Amino acid sequence: MSRLVVKNGRVIDPASNLDRVCDVAVEDGLIQHIGENLSAPGAEEFDASGLIVAPGFIDMHVHLREPGFEHAETIESGSRAAAAGGFTSICCMPNTQPVNDSATVTSYIRDRARRFAVVNVFPIGAITKDSAGEELSAIASMKQAGIVAISDDGKPVMNARVARRAMEFARALDLPYIEHCEDLNLSAGGDMHEGVQSTRLGLRGIPRSSEDVMVARDLILAEVTGCRYHVAHLSSKYSVEMVAFAKSRGLKVTAEATPHHFVLADTDMPPYDSNYKMKPPLRHTSDVAAVLQGVQDGAIDAIATDHAPHPGAEKMQEFERCPFGIIGLETAIGLALERLYHTGKVPLPKLVSLFTSGPAGILSLEQGSLRPGAPADLTVFDLDREWTYDVNRSPSKSRNTPFHGRKFKGGPVATIVAGKFIWRLE
Repeated sequence: MSRLVVKNGRVIDPASNLDRVCDVAVEDGLIQHIGENLSAPGAEEFDASGLIVAPGFIDMHVHLREPGFEHAETIESGSRAAAAGGFTSICCMPNTQPVNDSATVTSYIRDRARRFAVVNVFPIGAITKDSAGEELSAIASMKQAGIVAISDDGKPVMNARVARRAMEFARALDLPYIEHCEDLNLSAGGDMHEGVQSTRLGLRGIPRSSEDVMVARDLILAEVTGCRYHVAHLSSKYSVEMVAFAKSRGLKVTAEATPHHFVLADTDMPPYDSNYKMKPPLRHTSDVAAVLQGVQDGAIDAIATDHAPHPGAEKMQEFERCPFGIIGLETAIGLALERLYHTGKVPLPKLVSLFTSGPAGILSLEQGSLRPGAPADLTVFDLDREWTYDVNRSPSKSRNTPFHGRKFKGGPVATIVAGKFIWRLE
């Protein structure tokens, strides 16, 4: 019987409206008690004085690349990067090789995660076979195998009829439908946000309308079908407005934002630096402001990293040729504290909810709370610790980040999964 008592921390659990200095007692991987002056015979004690103790952070949008692209990332290496970033649970997108469009691939991912991952790994299944957008995948059997949502992330479902049928299946199976909102005809050939900066650099632009058109279409279909619809990585000010409007009408709509989309604008990109190339692209400062406002107002329910590892040989090509995406698991908490909390835009309990009860509610996970009997997953972080991100020390197999060398105030101190320390600050 394993016991742990995390003592004297400021315990914040938005799911329970808890915010006070107290202790958390853990036994056999489950939360047992929360209170003052707790102890247990033979328990390991961790002094969290001056630190924040929260439910384990959940990243609902991660690319682990396994199976098929293990040279970029594996379930093991990605999970270790997650732990170093303070995440106890991650959800992996299906764009692997083969695509996670069947119970066989789902079961393979879950088995590899049980054997090699240090955090909880929840697979997300493909909406269509091979994510080709034409024929629905085996959604029901994938749910039985363990998926928590469906998405063709990176390849939006362009066929509206297929999207509608998938939403109907998602509703029947009580699964969230997650869309990478991009009209591929509008964005075709683009490398960065369409605007003054793209013109100045001579690069083809990706208009914000490519996102807006798909968000508008999907919101209409979500109302028709009644499904639980989730917008991945919102980046456009008009999309934020549409999601907020849909929520005001009572639609079952949720959305996420990435740290890089509320921290960086296209004007922050050094010319032709491939570490700043992602999709959706870094947009205009007005879009960044709108995403921040969406986080404050509740249009955005979760912060997700869209951790997208690529090896240097692929990423360090000419800007027009290199793939989209950056890694983000280890910088997410630091960036969120920097831009949201330390600026006074978002109170700390709200920020914690964006990493815990927000994604847990969207995906119907038992994680994301510190209620007695819940999994003993904890994220312990320091609001004031000053540190510098060194990507060369990352457990990830890839190094594609725009934040190497960035100085942060606040970051993770310890990551606990099922009552056991899987990462501690050195």
